[in-house]
Amino acid sequence: MKFTNQIFGLGFALASIVACTDLEIEATDSIIDRSTATGGSFSGVADVDGAITNIYNGLNRLGDQANYHALQEVSTDELLVPTRGTDWGDNGIWRTLHNHTWSPAHAFVLNTWNNWNSTIFLTNEVLDSRSNASTEQTAHASFVRAFATWIILDLYGQVPNREPDEGPDVNPVVLSRSDALTRVLADLDVAIAGLPTVASGNISQQNRGSKAAARFLKARVLLNAHVYRGDAQAASSDMDEVISLVDAIAADGYTAQQGFFDIFKESADSETIWWIPTGVGNRIWNGLHYNQVSPDNGGGGWNGFTTLAEFYDSFEGPAGSNAQGAGQEERRGWVPDASTSNATNGGIGYGFLVGQQYNASGDQINDRSGNPLVFTKALAGLYGNGEAEGIRTIKYHPVDGSGSFRAHEILFRYADAHLMKAEAHMRKGESAGALTLVNQLRSLRGATPLSSLSEASMLAERGRELYKEQIRRTDLIRFGQFTRNWDYKDAGSVDDGNRNLYPIPSNAILSNPNLTQNEGY
Repeated sequence: MKFTNQIFGLGFALASIVACTDLEIEATDSIIDRSTATGGSFSGVADVDGAITNIYNGLNRLGDQANYHALQEVSTDELLVPTRGTDWGDNGIWRTLHNHTWSPAHAFVLNTWNNWNSTIFLTNEVLDSRSNASTEQTAHASFVRAFATWIILDLYGQVPNREPDEGPDVNPVVLSRSDALTRVLADLDVAIAGLPTVASGNISQQNRGSKAAARFLKARVLLNAHVYRGDAQAASSDMDEVISLVDAIAADGYTAQQGFFDIFKESADSETIWWIPTGVGNRIWNGLHYNQVSPDNGGGGWNGFTTLAEFYDSFEGPAGSNAQGAGQEERRGWVPDASTSNATNGGIGYGFLVGQQYNASGDQINDRSGNPLVFTKALAGLYGNGEAEGIRTIKYHPVDGSGSFRAHEILFRYADAHLMKAEAHMRKGESAGALTLVNQLRSLRGATPLSSLSEASMLAERGRELYKEQIRRTDLIRFGQFTRNWDYKDAGSVDDGNRNLYPIPSNAILSNPNLTQNEGY
């Protein structure tokens, strides 16, 4: 398999020079049929169950803070990784994402391309008729292939496809955006038909595909289908199907749950549709300060990721305080203070951390120079920042479950599906129904009902509900907002739409002449 082997070599080389990140690619990511790669014959996968387990295990890469997560989040108005002194400089790899000045040589662009194309190849092996997969095995492979193909489609706009018996002398065919969309939807129909029904709260079976997970992914793809087709607006028939798919998910017992931050524990809840057993340490510690600790992590945080003041200000609540009981909506979270009983939360707040920080005993935390650790809304910029600049965000909490070592990250949950249904109604011109659905969720989250609904308020509502859940870039593109200016994004770098797609990695272009570089690179 020529293009996988060649590109992975470059991916490892680039990853080795990046500091302050977790760029290690799992061994399972690059396992391919070696007889095919060396020009031998393919006679089918001998152990289909084992292959499917390997494929699902490979998805644990989604717990990484770099690569796919960074492309979806750090490139948006939701997250940035400012340089503080020499910390998180990393040769500008984070800053170029926020500033939309990445190139085809960007390590995260390359690694993500390699990882998910490798997954597509592995699923192709299982789906080959010579593997004799059962109906349910075929459904699992189709579900993961649809997911991996959608990721490449969404990020890069074209999808190379190599069949199991094509040797290194064959250049993979390349699916256009519309062709890839057709295959994703067809794969999801196979998955919906053959995957098991997994009821809400059945946590032991939600770490693999189910009918609800496949329906969720199909709704997400259909909501964005007009973008992939190049149409100006969503088709009413697509929106009708989104609504129907979400209703079918609800029929399996899934519903939005009260207690926002309880959803991100590793216990069962009514919202989680699909979770993966990947560690959530990145999600906890990459923004917390070095001196913020927990019983299972005395070394403290990594003092990197922050959010923008403008994103924080999109939440309901007083601008000057995020103390517990300050009148903010639940999703903005709260920050303990000296009067708060901190024993149950280790002194670390939930949601958006701003202002003076305290420890588990209620004592003021200082930075490494002995100054009060006060997280500020403003930053100096993308570089030149002090230790305390920038609001930090946290959804997974170190005192919940088995702490920062637990392996339970949510990929799909019902509140997202609920908002997809609301948006589908809105795009059909059914504003009253859309508003009712949005306000149902806002009421559950302790936010004041909206009096009207626009595209801007719908996008903002998705941001408030789904921050840091690896969907912000896709949402911004669908609403035509990914190329706008925002804080600390150089006005000169605001593009004309070309940055809605990432570049095809340079080495991939050299390896497969059927690929065409995306416009603007």
